[in-house]
Amino acid sequence: MFLTLKRYFGYESFRPQQREIIQHILEGGNALVLMPTGGGKSLCYQIPALMLPGLTIVVSPLISLMKDQVEALVANGIAARALNSSATEIENAIIRRECMEGKIKLLYISPERLMMELPILSDHTGISLFAIDEAHCISGWGHDFRPEYSRLGILHEQLPHVPIVALTATADKITRTDILEQLQIPDAKVFISSFDRPNLSLDVRRGLDARQKRQTILEFMNHHLNDCGIIYCMSQKNAEMMATYLCEHHITAVAYHAGLNSEERNKAQEDFINDRVQVVCATIAFGMGINKSNVRFVIHYNLPKSIENFYQEIGRAGRDGLPSDTLLFYSVADIIQLTHFAHESGQREINIERLSRMREYAEANICRRRILLNYFGEENGHDCGNCDVCKNPPQQFDGTVLIQKALSAISRTGEEITMRTTADILCGIYSPEVKTHGYANLKTYGVGRDVPLRDWNDYLLQMLQLGYVEIKYDEYNHLHITDLGNEVLYGHKRATLVVIRKEEKVPRRKLKKGELQQKLQQHLNLQITVEPIPLEDPILFEKLRRLRFELAERQGFPPYIILSDKVLHEIATVRPTTVEQFGDVSGIGEYKKQKYGQMFVNVVRQSLGLSSLSDSDESD
Repeated sequence: MFLTLKRYFGYESFRPQQREIIQHILEGGNALVLMPTGGGKSLCYQIPALMLPGLTIVVSPLISLMKDQVEALVANGIAARALNSSATEIENAIIRRECMEGKIKLLYISPERLMMELPILSDHTGISLFAIDEAHCISGWGHDFRPEYSRLGILHEQLPHVPIVALTATADKITRTDILEQLQIPDAKVFISSFDRPNLSLDVRRGLDARQKRQTILEFMNHHLNDCGIIYCMSQKNAEMMATYLCEHHITAVAYHAGLNSEERNKAQEDFINDRVQVVCATIAFGMGINKSNVRFVIHYNLPKSIENFYQEIGRAGRDGLPSDTLLFYSVADIIQLTHFAHESGQREINIERLSRMREYAEANICRRRILLNYFGEENGHDCGNCDVCKNPPQQFDGTVLIQKALSAISRTGEEITMRTTADILCGIYSPEVKTHGYANLKTYGVGRDVPLRDWNDYLLQMLQLGYVEIKYDEYNHLHITDLGNEVLYGHKRATLVVIRKEEKVPRRKLKKGELQQKLQQHLNLQITVEPIPLEDPILFEKLRRLRFELAERQGFPPYIILSDKVLHEIATVRPTTVEQFGDVSGIGEYKKQKYGQMFVNVVRQSLGLSSLSDSDESD
């Protein structure tokens, strides 16, 4: 397993849970894998595909996503192909024949195409694994439901001996359950990795008009000279406007939206992927097929319709683990427009609820990372130090007693009340719901009369965001007390709440030098070393990046597929002078070492004033 990892992908060790997932699949088990964007989901099926004897079929929703994945695998010396409508039938026939001859290890295919090809593939190839990528698409509860995914349950029916692994970056509890039921693998083992992406900063700006947004973006871009980024817009008009505005200010940008023809969209995407433009201004139609590792920022010009969409979109920044920034603009106009969309959708109630949670995130005065993690069921008891709220902390107070009163009310009703009814019980309001169920007889009825109803609504929202309660969407939106909430309820842990800001805001506070790094180190539970850290040569980095760009243009691959920014930064820091040393850099496998080693090493050697290596030097 480790030899395969090093040989093909250039890594010495696995990320958390990857090894356990791979071992489970190799033993023939079904699995549901939840990992954040950029967390290493693909390796969880690519390593088993290389180790198992037969063909691994990967179900993917977009041609662009298949193309990106196949190019990355081929660049590592792995036999991978995509069977889809972008190729001619002659080309697809050749790929089909290669599968039958055992020449292909991973075949990427859309769900509808798989239904057509499955009889042939199952009869004439040894299928060893099914991988369902973007698995949230299979669930009606998911944020990107696709009807064509709904037939995938047939895989387990027809080939029950072939393990299935479903993978997604965004799925709440109800969506996870639905995925397993739809795939007919209810007993599959569920692996949930941390959703935390500490390398991403989180910033929200509220109430800005169009002119102020544009000015803020320009100021933001001053900190990202030459960095690649995405600006998401709700409308085609805004995407076009922002692209034009950036170009007018000498920032290369392109628009991407459904109003463009396919040729224009493909060109915009290719120019961005291949580093020919710095920024793409796009509607949400853009991004699922983008695996670009060096995106340094994501800006939301408008509020997304759900936290799932928001989390997936910001996850396109910093996939290589390097520091990256996210910026979200929020206005009442966005809420009005998105509410209208939700009312017209086929899932009105759940889309309204998800929009409410997105709005709550944007309006929150507590650590934004805690809100995101708790939304996905990952209890987190400390602040991140890398969001706008942590950098400008609001005033807090010991809210243990208030929280205990609310949790007690929820508990005494058997966890069968909504947030609104909880507030009514605490304030002693004899509402129809309280009257119907006799909640006025509870010991907790009216125990919070000294706190205004409006404030109780705010405190309950904070409790939800902090992870003390969760909403059961499939149980009439009733509140459920989490394990973290029970610790507070039974006096095992104290808890703080944010003082409700009635009037003016607390002045912004700048972090002192080194404070952010210290907070991040504490968050990651790492010890800050006092050993000297080698300094990167920025001039060498630019020379390496130029070589990578030239190689990418020559081979028709995006630059990040040749080598990632993270690998280039390490080369510019450790400065390998032999091909063997080049191969020791994390992320460089055997295939890339042999293919690119001499060229990159020679750039390093020239920067150090050393003579270039020749082919004979390496063969000695």
